[in-house]
Amino acid sequence: MNDPTALLDDHDFVVDFCRFSEGILDEKFLRKKYRFDNDTWERLGESDELVSAIETEKVRRIRDGSAKREKSQLHVVHGPDVLNGIMLDANASPRHRVDAIKTLDQFAANGPEAAAAESRFVITINLTADRATNSESDIIHFDKPIAIGTDDTDHPDNTVVALPTKKSKKIAKKNENGDAEPV
Repeated sequence: MNDPTALLDDHDFVVDFCRFSEGILDEKFLRKKYRFDNDTWERLGESDELVSAIETEKVRRIRDGSAKREKSQLHVVHGPDVLNGIMLDANASPRHRVDAIKTLDQFAANGPEAAAAESRFVITINLTADRATNSESDIIHFDKPIAIGTDDTDHPDNTVVALPTKKSKKIAKKNENGDAEPV
């Protein structure tokens, strides 16, 4: 490549070299991706325009959080190896070993508890305006799977409650005062 600084207008190029300076990408990857020989690599390092563009991009990435997010993603993938080491360490506290097993199980996302929150809809209806006097009979709660035919045995709170009518509320009030016969 005769003039590698011509790539300064390529945003992905600048971002890749910014990631290189942040330790997210390595030199071997960049040399292979852009097919840079040793001379081209040296000229890139001597380009004040490229260094300035990378520094500007670094500041932007720090401010919008993408640098921290990408660096964290790079490091957090080592978590399962660390947890595996704790789990298999016979000298580790049994409590720590069990915690490592539980966390690894959560990472593996096995079983029905791994279902996405979006796969359910939840509706809660409060029938009273006065929050201080709420009782269980004044609140109706629906927790249903969105998918049709999904087994919903884990959520027994899916009972339908008959809504009180104005007439039934009047009768209940009269009964409280003793003015009417119980229904």
